[in-house]
Amino acid sequence: MSGELEPIWVVEATYAPDAAERRPEFRAEHLGRLRDLKATGAIIEVGAYADVSASLALVNAESEEEALELLRADVYFQNGVWTELRARQFGRVV
Repeated sequence: MSGELEPIWVVEATYAPDAAERRPEFRAEHLGRLRDLKATGAIIEVGAYADVSASLALVNAESEEEALELLRADVYFQNGVWTELRARQFGRVV
């Protein structure tokens, strides 16, 4: 083992202006998938900002594209609840 920590990506998912109306239909499927991803270690933590303008996910992924693809596959993104995804690599030290 090299002692290096695996890359973590901070992914921000912006909510659509009408997300409050769109979300209920997809919420159960969305939360179930996130729980499954957390159980496998693909997602470390995920939640929405208090003002519900966006969600933030800490993602274990080898690349920015892999991190984004994980959230592009989410029912929220596929159905327009989330409209934009942005990822930045987190400078993890411990």
